[in-house]
Amino acid sequence: MGRHMALDFARQGANVLICGRKMDRLAPVVEEAKDLAGTLRAFECDIRDPKQVKALVQYAMDQFGAIDILVNNAAGNFVCKAEDLSINGWNAVIQTVLNGTWYCTQEAGKAMIAAGKGGAILNMVASYARTGSPGVVHSAAAKAGVVAMTRTLAAEWGRYGIRVNGLAPGPIEGTGGAEKLWPNEEIKQNVIREVPLGRLGRLEEVCAAASFLVSDEAAYITGDVLILDGGSWLNKGFLSLWESERQEKR
Repeated sequence: MGRHMALDFARQGANVLICGRKMDRLAPVVEEAKDLAGTLRAFECDIRDPKQVKALVQYAMDQFGAIDILVNNAAGNFVCKAEDLSINGWNAVIQTVLNGTWYCTQEAGKAMIAAGKGGAILNMVASYARTGSPGVVHSAAAKAGVVAMTRTLAAEWGRYGIRVNGLAPGPIEGTGGAEKLWPNEEIKQNVIREVPLGRLGRLEEVCAAASFLVSDEAAYITGDVLILDGGSWLNKGFLSLWESERQEKR
């Protein structure tokens, strides 16, 4: 999702900076964007390290002069029974999803406040942060923290013209975590059966929602979370199927 959003923003003419822990994962995205309307650059950064995040934001300022939009997309997740979850597993997800989001948000937010021109922050969350779902207690807790952060900062930073919103994609085809959440065709079809619209979401739909929320068309929207999951949250959540599968195999 991060790759597609970055390319979509650049296609629309935005100057984009992406980050990740390994430059060899970022370089192909930069190459793919070389003929687009906007500029796309990459910076090697582990968002779990506040010092590296500070360097990331400074690099963005040096390259582009200002930060108008921040998308917090980095995440980590794996399906695991709560009683079997290790401390290291818990901490790894919390550090990336909750702490990393905060480090990036605070640094970029300070730059936006200093510039005095407002801005838009978009946090990628998940519908199970609201509903709960078996097997993802670490991710659900972290994402729920990000939702609370989203709404708190929307209330606090509105006076600076900074909008803070969330986007909660459900099961989306072609994403990096898909093979972990539905590792075979049978489970994939079970997931689809639980989606009222009867299909997986598409990456272009995530891009369209993200573009809207950070655009001037959403200038009076802040502190909200847009759920993009085909209505899955109206049930128990698609990950509840994971638990059903385990029960049936016992």
